[in-house]
Amino acid sequence: MPRIDINRSGEMEAFVQVVDRGSFSAGARALGMTPSAVSKLIGRLEARLATQLVLRSTRRLQLTAEGRLFYERSVRVLADLDEAERCAASGAAPAGRVSINTSVPFGHQVLIPLVPRFLALHPQVTLSIVLTDRVVDLMEERADVAIRWGELPPSDLVARRLGATGQAIVGAPAYLARCGTPHTPAELEAHNRLGFTYRRSVPDWPLSVDGRVIDMPVNGNVRAGDGEALRALLLAGVGLGRLSLYQLQPDIDAGRLVPVLEAFNPGDSAPIHAVYLGKPGRLPARVRAVLDFLAAHVGEDGRPRPLP
Repeated sequence: MPRIDINRSGEMEAFVQVVDRGSFSAGARALGMTPSAVSKLIGRLEARLATQLVLRSTRRLQLTAEGRLFYERSVRVLADLDEAERCAASGAAPAGRVSINTSVPFGHQVLIPLVPRFLALHPQVTLSIVLTDRVVDLMEERADVAIRWGELPPSDLVARRLGATGQAIVGAPAYLARCGTPHTPAELEAHNRLGFTYRRSVPDWPLSVDGRVIDMPVNGNVRAGDGEALRALLLAGVGLGRLSLYQLQPDIDAGRLVPVLEAFNPGDSAPIHAVYLGKPGRLPARVRAVLDFLAAHVGEDGRPRPLP
C-alpha cells in the first residue's frame, strides 16, 4: 500500500489522545483541534485499516479488540518516535560514531593530542579517524567531518574556520652543519630541497625578493607522501623542507629544526577549515559536538590551545 501523504504518526497521536482522555472532545482539546476534525481523522484511520477501532456511543468510548491492540502498539511506536527525536535534536546528549578525515600532520600534531579532552567531555561519542594527505570525497568515504588546509574551492561543503598557519623552510642542525646554512635564495641551489609525491603538492617554494615573489623549484633526491614523513626526513638530516608552522613549531622550539631564509619568507598564511556536508542548523548532535570542540580547542595558529 502506498504510504505517501499519509500522516500515520498524526493518526496514531489523535487515536491515543482520544483513548487516554476518554472522549473525542477531550482528545480534541488536548490536540488543539475540533472534535469533528478528530472524528474524521480516526474515521480515515479505520477506513485505511479496514477495521473498526472505536465503538461510539453518546455516554462513553469503548475500544474493539482490534482497537485495544492498535492502541497498545501505537503507544510504543509514539514513544520510540519521541526517543528518536530526542536523540536527533540539538539538545540531545551527543552519542554515536563520528568519522573524521584529516591530513597526517594535523592528525598527529593537533587532532590526536586533543582526543582525550574530547572524549572526557563526550564519552558517548565514538571517533573514527582516518589520516591521509589526499583530498577525499566525504560522501564516498562516508566521512562526517574533514579538516582541510588552504583555500577551499567552490563546493557543496560547509566550512567552519579553525585557524590559519604560516610556512617555513627548515633543516636539522646536523644537516646545516654538514651542508651549510643558506643566506640567500641563490644559495638554495646547492641544497637538497625535499618535496612531496601527492598530486596536489606545490612544486615550488615561494620566496620574497626585492618586493616580488619568486618560485624556487623543489628538486631534492627524496619525496614523501605526507607531511609527517617529510618531517621525519628533515629530522634525520636528509635535506631542507617547507612545512606548516603548526606542524614545525614544537621542533623549532626544541631546536630539532632550524628555520632558514626567514628574511625571504613571503609570510603566506593558509586557513584551516573543518568541512562537512549538510546544513548547519540540522547537524546531528554528535557531529556538532566535534565541530564545536575543534573550534574551541584549536588556536588561531592551528595548534591545540593549552589547557586552562
